[in-house]
Amino acid sequence: MPARPLQLIALGVALTTGLGANLGCKPKAVRGGPGTENSNLDQGAMSTTLDRKDLQDLLQVALEKLHASPFWAQVSSFPAPVVVAIWPFKNETSEHIDDQLNTLLGDLETELVNSGVVQVVSRERQAEMASEAAVQQNRSVYDPNFAAQISRQIGAKYFVTGKVGSVDEFFNKERRVQYTLFIQVIEVETSLVRFQYKAERSKAIVR
Repeated sequence: MPARPLQLIALGVALTTGLGANLGCKPKAVRGGPGTENSNLDQGAMSTTLDRKDLQDLLQVALEKLHASPFWAQVSSFPAPVVVAIWPFKNETSEHIDDQLNTLLGDLETELVNSGVVQVVSRERQAEMASEAAVQQNRSVYDPNFAAQISRQIGAKYFVTGKVGSVDEFFNKERRVQYTLFIQVIEVETSLVRFQYKAERSKAIVR
């Protein structure tokens, strides 16, 4: 039986409404961060993996402890800023976070440079020397003795080293990952640990 005019009109309205709803729900790209209309875009966790926001927060906690430490008070009292080298941080998680760690080290370098208390050896220059020496000597860049050797060659009095670790737990189909950022400041000549701190953060999938 042919559709009646009123039925055709109703069908047209339904199709138009549905099309408009689909167009209205179309995903769009947004810009987030300070100074934008989505300033809190980076705050929410999208997974249990370690992201840039997590590492920034962990680093800030560690730096607050460093700036409040007796070691920092002593270094601040020196007549001239001492030279510090920043060593690669070891990834002891099961995640591929090389890019995040590079960003972390860049943030650490910026914070130390802007403090005015220490002078920081360029990480690019240090990385070149370390890579060449590691190949020639068949050494691991994470070996503290090797780090001290390179730091001494570039005139650093202290070097900063560290690692990122994780513990993964499951219970009743829920997952929690506990992350740690461990930082040490080591005196090159004596190998004494002058400062160390472990910052912690947990992430979970909760149903």
